[in-house]
Amino acid sequence: MNISTDFYAHHNKLNRIPPMVKLSWGILTMLFSLLSPSPIIPIIVAVVMSFIIVLIAGIPSRYYLKFISVPFTFGFLTLVLMALFFGVKPSSVGFYWFRVYLDGLHTGFLAFSRIIGGFTCLAFLSLTTPVNEIFKQLEKIKMPRIIIEIALLMYRMIFIFLEEASTMYNAQETRLGYNSIRSSIKSLGLLASNLFIRSWLQGERVYQAMETRCYNGEIPTMKIHETDNKWIILVIAFEITLIIGVYFTRTIKII
Repeated sequence: MNISTDFYAHHNKLNRIPPMVKLSWGILTMLFSLLSPSPIIPIIVAVVMSFIIVLIAGIPSRYYLKFISVPFTFGFLTLVLMALFFGVKPSSVGFYWFRVYLDGLHTGFLAFSRIIGGFTCLAFLSLTTPVNEIFKQLEKIKMPRIIIEIALLMYRMIFIFLEEASTMYNAQETRLGYNSIRSSIKSLGLLASNLFIRSWLQGERVYQAMETRCYNGEIPTMKIHETDNKWIILVIAFEITLIIGVYFTRTIKII
């Protein structure tokens, strides 16, 4: 069973919290993490957000680690490249003809911490808040409704595209379409040539089904959220703590 991010966004322990609270929490935390001149705050943000996602929201740790593996790899490569090729203060540490630069290492670690801190905030939003609720909040700040509806339909088409690709790939694999290099190239060519057409036809069927259900250009959503002000107070207290932390750690360097 292929469980997607959208599944966890609808089935987590924080799905009844008002989306505006989670949206404000994620965006403000990400901004403070990116604006911090020290890597301490981004690291704290990454740890806290990971704790909330896995232990409080109930997202499986294995899925979450897989989810953040790509940005973590990208951030680590950034750290290595900046430590080896950017800087003016070489250290005694090195191997072969490479030399580690202290200022480059510090800048690279700061960039790495900001990447991880910022992405965990985005992961918090994407794994706890459905996309349609996020777009509904954008409608409250006067974003044109037509743009929101187009974005929602495009988001739906992504899953149709992936579903068609998975179905065609499994059908080819059961017919030994990938048992050799030559057959693999041929199967991939057939998949690529037919995927767009089948996705287009499936999208047309989805639109026709929506029209038969009185679709008038708006996708209504119904969700019951908690109205307890404790979440708002918690977000305000957390962001104030971050601001204080950014101020007092602005001159601290880990590396």
